Amino acid sequence: MEKNMPKPSAPVPSTPVIDFHVHLADYKWFSQSTLEWLQTLNPIPFEEIRETYKDPQTFVAFLKECGVDYAVILAELSPITTGIATNEQVEEFCQGYPSLIPFACINPYLENNLPQRLEELVVKRGFRGLKLYPTYQYFYPNDNQLYPLYAAAQELRIPLMFHTGSSVFKGARLKYGDPLFFDDLAVDFPDLNILMVHSGRGFWYDRAFFLARLHPNLYMEIAGLPPSRLLTYFPEFERNADKIVFASDWPGTPDLKKNIQQIRDLPIAPSAVEKILGGNAARILGLSV
Repeated sequence: MEKNMPKPSAPVPSTPVIDFHVHLADYKWFSQSTLEWLQTLNPIPFEEIRETYKDPQTFVAFLKECGVDYAVILAELSPITTGIATNEQVEEFCQGYPSLIPFACINPYLENNLPQRLEELVVKRGFRGLKLYPTYQYFYPNDNQLYPLYAAAQELRIPLMFHTGSSVFKGARLKYGDPLFFDDLAVDFPDLNILMVHSGRGFWYDRAFFLARLHPNLYMEIAGLPPSRLLTYFPEFERNADKIVFASDWPGTPDLKKNIQQIRDLPIAPSAVEKILGGNAARILGLSV
């Protein structure tokens, strides 16, 4: 062997895949329109999926098989439109599984002291972020009555997710889903990381893209968007690679493994793919990867 032959370099570990938008299969209660929609997605009856994946250990194994290293698990309190997955359900489901990251939900019509409730969920019960559902819960995101909640989230240094854009569920009101509302929030809460869930799906792709480029604390989240259509929806998709976060909307996207592979197959730089599939999310969540 040559004495001066260089040693082979160690392989560079790839960025973990982080799915930023996962629902429980077993809600406490589904609306009829939500249940009917879920039943159309997969040849396997949804009740079978619900029964199988209500066990967190089975679900973590499923995520690993699909190539997901971490998943954000979302509570939902939208009794008018979609259903109820309580904070308690999500807390219990994630407990003991570091790869499952619990995000709370607050319905502003069901709580009296929003900042206090958020502090309890984050500080005392370990939630890592908050998701709000304006189109399902019927409020404008830039309503200043919600500003104390946003101020508390900023102080707690947790990310905040908002549903934006269209919805197929009966009772949803799209007027609350315009990404333009987050221009106010980005200016008024510059240290609060905000994710525009579904990236303005349908009407407002251009607004979500522009706002994410404009504001350092605004991010596009691509749950429910077919990867094969991303470059059509966002012709300059790769230019925003630092501000785009992968998410599946499982079980709304049943073939999670295929969904991830389609992201990897996009004609964009591998470095951009790594950022989208996990790098950006790790930064937002404060994960050491």
